[in-house]
Amino acid sequence: MKLDAGKGMNDPGASEVLTSLMEAGYEAYYVGGCVRDVVLGRPIKDIDIATSALPEQVIQIFQRTVPTGLQHGTVTVLIAQGAYEVTTFRKEAAYEGFRRPASVAYISDLTEDLRRRDFTMNAMAMDVAGVLQDPYGGQTDLAAGVLRCVGIAEERFGEDALRMLRCIRFASTYDLEIEASTWQALLANAPLLRHIAMERVRSELQRMVEGPAPARAVRLLLASGLLAYLKKQLPLPFEAWLAWDDALDVVSALEGQHDRWSMLLMLLEVPADVVRAALQELTFSRADGAAVAEVLALRDAVAAQVRVDDPAPLERVWKLGAVRRGEAAARALLRLLRELPQVEGKRGGLARFLVETAPELLRRGEAWLKEVPCFSLKELAISGQDVAVALDRQPGPWMGRLLQDLLERAALGEIPNEREALIDAAQAAK
Repeated sequence: MKLDAGKGMNDPGASEVLTSLMEAGYEAYYVGGCVRDVVLGRPIKDIDIATSALPEQVIQIFQRTVPTGLQHGTVTVLIAQGAYEVTTFRKEAAYEGFRRPASVAYISDLTEDLRRRDFTMNAMAMDVAGVLQDPYGGQTDLAAGVLRCVGIAEERFGEDALRMLRCIRFASTYDLEIEASTWQALLANAPLLRHIAMERVRSELQRMVEGPAPARAVRLLLASGLLAYLKKQLPLPFEAWLAWDDALDVVSALEGQHDRWSMLLMLLEVPADVVRAALQELTFSRADGAAVAEVLALRDAVAAQVRVDDPAPLERVWKLGAVRRGEAAARALLRLLRELPQVEGKRGGLARFLVETAPELLRRGEAWLKEVPCFSLKELAISGQDVAVALDRQPGPWMGRLLQDLLERAALGEIPNEREALIDAAQAAK
């Protein structure tokens, strides 16, 4: 079947690679996700090419190549337009560690090569002229809105347990219903996820949360029970999302993964230090983990210090919290609060915070932040060296404590953020 003229890779470099392989006497096709996205009319991200040529033959055809994955038959071809991965048709032996094949055997049959792929929508190929090869019905499944494993779903998930998370990601990203036998196989094989490295899990979860339908991904994760079978158990009560089901739908309104993760994890109502530890177990980078945890830490601090019967003024607590946790965390928390729905019928600390504190923060929080002259020591009008000279003392732990005190007093407007005033305050504190 030939696709419409308007549908194609529109990548001259990839077309050149396919043409060169064919002119050398070999079969060559676009395969996998790029074909799926062409069929759906979506933007193409990565182009994968499969060929009947052996790796050493691919290397002979092109002047510049990199043997990026010879154990799996992959050669990266370098041409003027860019780099393209070319993989020889292959058949895979038994998988090791429920993740990767123990070995591969090169074959000359495209249909057999496509058989080893995970889902029918990813088991399509297309030649340079736009003719589609679809032996497993991927196009039909996409048209019907169905996500289905190639062949026997139990075998596909047993070969590579990460495919279960990919299944949920694809279903949410492409708005597909998971075919019944595929879903049942996922439920039956869920314990195999224990064999998958946490960084692989984190990558899939990040792509779900960053995708167009994070709420659907979360609901599928809860229904599947997959999160109970991670290699490292996380101290997070994921079932708490059920109580905030309506709030899940607002996550997609937030831009950027940090805000989305902050919202999702705030709904679990666990302390910020628990969230920080969980993100570390999930192999989030230190920067990404901190960007999320500081937002929750700020909410925790404000909620702990500002209550209906507490005389502590919200303004002071908010400004101090913004200095201690960062201006970015304060602005992020305001963004989250703007998106959260009504809380009628909900109980717990977060519901109380949304009723008792959030309305005033939304009214005045932004203005209060604008009144703060400095949020960090870098913005303070004196340095540690200035303080050491003024007090005639050797640097030590005392300096950090004093500078932080000066920063907070300046942020609250108790002293001007001016060098002489700060030095006077430092000397008075001596």
